Amino acid sequence: MLRASGLTKYFRKKRAVGPVSFEIEQGQTVGFLGLNGVGKTTLLRLIACDLRPSAGSLMVRDIDGVRDPHRLRRLVGFLPQRPPLYEEMTVGDYLQFAGRIRGMDETQLRDRLPMVEEITNITHKHGEIIRHLSHGYRQRVGMAQAVLHDPDLLILDEPTHGLDPAQIVEIRAVIRGLKEHHTVLISSHNLPEISQTCDQILVLDAGEIIAAGTEEDLAGNLLKGQHVEVSVLPRSANGAGDVSSVTDLLRQIPGVTKVQSEGTANGALVFVVEAKEDRAADVCRVLVQGGWGVVRLEPSQRKLESVFLELVQGRS
Repeated sequence: MLRASGLTKYFRKKRAVGPVSFEIEQGQTVGFLGLNGVGKTTLLRLIACDLRPSAGSLMVRDIDGVRDPHRLRRLVGFLPQRPPLYEEMTVGDYLQFAGRIRGMDETQLRDRLPMVEEITNITHKHGEIIRHLSHGYRQRVGMAQAVLHDPDLLILDEPTHGLDPAQIVEIRAVIRGLKEHHTVLISSHNLPEISQTCDQILVLDAGEIIAAGTEEDLAGNLLKGQHVEVSVLPRSANGAGDVSSVTDLLRQIPGVTKVQSEGTANGALVFVVEAKEDRAADVCRVLVQGGWGVVRLEPSQRKLESVFLELVQGRS
């Protein structure tokens, strides 16, 4: 769907993005994750042909975004951080206006507009003036204009910015619905946003892509190590001395680099064992042979938050 090679953007002498190179397959939902000011918005604007790159190439399907940006824009739906709304218009009039700008005729609008309003859950707001809408509904109208012309590539820049928790849940549900029909790019510094909506993650720092893959890839491959979470029954009434005994036992397993006590859960002692490679079978064997009752043992995926912080802090 999309291929960027050496994509770079300077504002005068300041490098904002790049060089970055990546590929995105059709149907993927990809999150651009990074702290504020690392170049996420600039990169999305380059992909949307809202900015011209200083160097590099950008291809969406077979269209060259540097040589033919006008043609590429027809394939793209773009929702910037501030939705491009005319507040004095009604929702319906605005969306018809946005559709005509995209080259849609009256028949296409008549067929497509009700469907898009239903997808973004704004059908009941069709006749309302935009400036009377809440921030959450304005975001939905912004999404509606971005998908109205049925683009191959949908770009959402901080789609839940400024929303309350209930609105965030609603917008995420809308995004999950859009994933079924579009390749979606989302930028955010909100970790749950990316984790809950995206198939792939690109981590940006200082205008560069420093990591890429699924959340599991980032945890297991980039930061190296396998994590097993194991729960054992305590031997004493208050667990006194049990934590240190289990910890010492687990540390003796070859390849184990760290054993962390995570407290108790449902009356069992919980530990996370970190090793250079999979040691789940060894963990179970050693505990059982040591007379400990194992009640749970499963892989412990490191959360995106800790992965992200380690990646970024490791470069500071």
